[in-house]
Amino acid sequence: KGYDDLQAIVPTCQQQDFSIGSQKLSKAIVLQKTIDYIQFLHKEKKKQEEEVSILRKEVMALKIMKVNYEQIVKAHQDNPNEGKDQISDQMKFNVFQGVMDSLFQSFNASISVTSFQELSACVFSWIEEHCKPQTLRDIVIGVLHQLKSQLY
Repeated sequence: KGYDDLQAIVPTCQQQDFSIGSQKLSKAIVLQKTIDYIQFLHKEKKKQEEEVSILRKEVMALKIMKVNYEQIVKAHQDNPNEGKDQISDQMKFNVFQGVMDSLFQSFNASISVTSFQELSACVFSWIEEHCKPQTLRDIVIGVLHQLKSQLY
């Protein structure tokens, strides 16, 4: 009776080969297939446990991010004008305009448009030369000094 129950429960023991007909599987085969199936189930369980662990870590990370964003929102709601009045939109625009003017001057002097291939080569070369962090930093500092001297 127990072997019949195992044969009914374990998917690999259910007869799939119709050429055998209604012959019963031997007890040894039933036991071996049951062992194989149990090992398969253990591997699947371990995979699922690892996946659950990963998902739990992701949930924890997302909860932490949510708390941080809620704190940012709360801080902004408590002081909505903080930082807003420090720099006017016009001043921000002036800085942006100065940086862009400087970049355009170097871009315009470096670019040749005789062919698409030459244009592409010039653009890549210009980006590598003029868009390095240190170069951009120097441009911004120069623009800020220029704007500062205009204010005073």
